Amino acid sequence: MLDLHEKNGNVVFMVRAKPRSSKTMVCGFYNGGVKVSLKAAPVDDAANEECCALFAKLFKLSSSHVHVVSGRSSRTKGVMIEGVAAEAARLILEQC
Repeated sequence: MLDLHEKNGNVVFMVRAKPRSSKTMVCGFYNGGVKVSLKAAPVDDAANEECCALFAKLFKLSSSHVHVVSGRSSRTKGVMIEGVAAEAARLILEQC
């Protein structure tokens, strides 16, 4: 089950990232968050940027609406998406 938090019209959820993967994609769920595989290496913020781009594409938003708010140097990250309600985010993420 996804653990989503809504605050001021934004949704925040946890992401477990696996950098240096063969594909960039959502893999499933992990401890209440979303598990993703990222092609980028965790160097010079490349994996964080790719993570944001993945969720921006998934939610059909600009990358400027997606932010890593915690765990920038960790595999477990907090991701915030601006302007998306928690229930709308749940529907989109559960379709992956």
